[in-house]
Amino acid sequence: MPLSDLRALAAVLGPSARLLGIDLGAKTIGLALSDVGRSIASPFGAIPRRKLAANAAEIAAIARQHGVGGIVVGLPLSLDGSVGPAAQAARDWAAALAEATGLPTALWDERLSTAAVSRMLVGEADLSRRRRAQVVDAAAAAWMLQGALDALRRLPPPSS
Repeated sequence: MPLSDLRALAAVLGPSARLLGIDLGAKTIGLALSDVGRSIASPFGAIPRRKLAANAAEIAAIARQHGVGGIVVGLPLSLDGSVGPAAQAARDWAAALAEATGLPTALWDERLSTAAVSRMLVGEADLSRRRRAQVVDAAAAAWMLQGALDALRRLPPPSS
């Protein structure tokens, strides 16, 4: 399944299908889920980054278990909005994930999501550095997915 934009993704979703947000990192993949009304994104967890086939199988299983109808992958654009190597790698990975899972997948600008979430969690002294990294990945996925959900709500309804 090819990559979609948010409008195309919204057009193919069932009325109560959730969205899965993905923050792709070098070592871990942060995951977030929307509610069935697609209003609120919540951190779900993080999985270790492995070969695409293994990650796609795990993501597909999570999607089936939680009623996910589509995926939003964070696109790490450069600060000036250009597509650098990290964004191109994320785009390629997202396209391969869409193909492997059969789920409609869109990209969403995730600039500064990890930095914003990290600043928010710095005061959490009771979290170990490793645990904080896992929390940051899931929280960054939720931050990014919330931005996409907010944009979806601003789209005009499809014309019939």
